[in-house]
Amino acid sequence: MTKLQAFAGAALIGAMLGSGWLLRTAVIDTPPAIPGSMAEAAVASAETPLQARGREPLLASASPQTSSGMAFVINSGEASISLVDVATRIELRRIPVLREPHHMALTPDHRFLIIGDTAANELLFLDPLTGDIAKRMPVSDPYQFGFSPDGKWFVVNGLLRNQIDIYDAATMQLTSRIPASGMPSHLNFSPDSKVAYVSLQSSNSLIAIDVAAGKPIWKAVVGPVPAGVLWHHGKLLVGIMGADYIAMVDPANGAVQRRIHTAKGAHVLFVPNDGKVIYATNRVDGSVVVLDADTLTEIRRFRVAGGPDDMDFAPDGKMWVTRRWAQSVAVIDPLTGVGQTFQTGRSPHGIWLNTHDKLIPAPALTTHLGATAAKPGA
Repeated sequence: MTKLQAFAGAALIGAMLGSGWLLRTAVIDTPPAIPGSMAEAAVASAETPLQARGREPLLASASPQTSSGMAFVINSGEASISLVDVATRIELRRIPVLREPHHMALTPDHRFLIIGDTAANELLFLDPLTGDIAKRMPVSDPYQFGFSPDGKWFVVNGLLRNQIDIYDAATMQLTSRIPASGMPSHLNFSPDSKVAYVSLQSSNSLIAIDVAAGKPIWKAVVGPVPAGVLWHHGKLLVGIMGADYIAMVDPANGAVQRRIHTAKGAHVLFVPNDGKVIYATNRVDGSVVVLDADTLTEIRRFRVAGGPDDMDFAPDGKMWVTRRWAQSVAVIDPLTGVGQTFQTGRSPHGIWLNTHDKLIPAPALTTHLGATAAKPGA
């Protein structure tokens, strides 16, 4: 039993499950019935075969590197990372990790892709071109994390430890730890890198933190079970997973100024490179809604059953969406809504394609970082 599965028995998560919200990986093997939606087009159910679909875990010794690029898919429910060829959608390799990975972030110099293994209390630094693990670093409960826009700070949300850790990104020295009740989940920064905004799922709140000082500025209730946070046109957009809307929040004080209704389980928000639209995943409803970036009005929606979660975009413009409850990734043409799925490991969560960043091969390092980090037991 993982740390998450034990925690899922607590009254808080029990209440959320009773209301139809699924937060983590504890029950993904039995996906709930997903209600219908006003979909413009359905994702095709045809599966792309994975290496003849043997049950053995594709642990190739050679480091894959394809001309078309690779997708990194984090399988939270089976502690592994799938490396998938972008052109063929065939899994090339499956990297085992220790316990329960969820999210990832590219370092500011693009040399490493960092993946957080929450229950193992460590960060893995992967070569973004090959997927090789270059080094590891002990960090307390790294559920969600990210670098500030100026690259000076690295903030880590400890969802089950109810803490937010701030690191000097240059040295990876821990500078501040902020108690945050409860369940700090997603985060984003102000454009000037001075403030980090973190959603607190069990207290229905958003907290603003002075990054340099390591102190809270304000904490405000924004809606039940807040999730993804996006800075957009001087406002904060927060997916309200316990309801059916995105909250527009004033970054100065946390006041909710508007509610943009999408569908049940509004989760995270993504902006493609052209910045013209915003994609919002709705985990409970099983849909992706496309919003006009200026007006925040709905343009279209796609049916993506199976708990759509994180998203990235391929060079051909198609969006790749992880399906937490369906052990697969959907690849969808956003112009037509037509798409296909391919199988991954259990509970796929974070996803990133190495096709749209200027990448630098990672140094040939295999040791831990020479930095003082938070101890796993802290």
